Amino acid sequence: MDIGINGTNTLLAADLGALHTDITSAEADGFSAYWLAQSGSVDAMTVFAAHGTGNGAPRLGTAVIPTWTVHPQAIAAQALTTQAAIGGRLVLGLGLSHEPTVRERWRLTWERPLRQMTDFLDILVPLLTDGAAQHDGHFWSYEGEIQRIGDPPTVMLAALGEQMLRLAGRRTDGTILWCVGTATVRSHIAPVINAAAADADRPPPEIICSLPVWVTDDPTAARGFLDQILASYAELPSYASMLRREGVTGVGGLAIVGSEAEVMDRIGELREAGATQLSAVPLGGTPDEIARTRSALVAAQADGSPSGTGP
Repeated sequence: MDIGINGTNTLLAADLGALHTDITSAEADGFSAYWLAQSGSVDAMTVFAAHGTGNGAPRLGTAVIPTWTVHPQAIAAQALTTQAAIGGRLVLGLGLSHEPTVRERWRLTWERPLRQMTDFLDILVPLLTDGAAQHDGHFWSYEGEIQRIGDPPTVMLAALGEQMLRLAGRRTDGTILWCVGTATVRSHIAPVINAAAADADRPPPEIICSLPVWVTDDPTAARGFLDQILASYAELPSYASMLRREGVTGVGGLAIVGSEAEVMDRIGELREAGATQLSAVPLGGTPDEIARTRSALVAAQADGSPSGTGP
């Protein structure tokens, strides 16, 4: 299983230089991908375009860009430009965000989310692949052509519910997960999206599982800290349902926490469950723990099949 880095921690600093350094470090350490959320004042694709081609190794992915606030033609143009700027390694991760955000922050109407995403893809995907789209939708409409720059990027959806997973399997290259554990990947995520892709005669989709990773000798304290600082996720219905499926009450219960050996074992279990990549949020309560966490992830990426579970 591939290992990627989720740059959430660096994103909080809102410092372009720090983000560039973090991406460069992920490139140097041999990770397969670097993921960046679309959050606050930071535009993920602009960060990637500013970074440029780098060493051309890991993919650079948005995790994720909300689809309620920007027309799909504008996203297509930005994605194609970014794809060209970074040497063809963009993963365009898209998501619906959450009802409270849409209603309370953006003052928009939350309705028919599956139709909203379907409309978005009905315009975005043809523009990316063919340079033209014609769609008269409920939420989004467009008729026209754009000049394509190079090859289209990979497209993935943040998908947790069955309908969105089926859409991701039928129409995109995979799903990007958050607040999803091993048991849920095995029993829910992987079976639904894989079946949808097979029914649509598409290649097996990618399942990107993003979780905090923390190498420590005190896992109880680390999990308690994660439950506290990430408590807001347990209050969002879509994430709360994933936590219930996993039988935990907070993100700390999902996080990959423990000794180096325990972390490697958990990564191996995630791979066996059907995840194709761990997008790790590296954490630690001390500089030593942060260094140990990073070293464990580098070793997992180099190994490719933690704990001997791979073929």
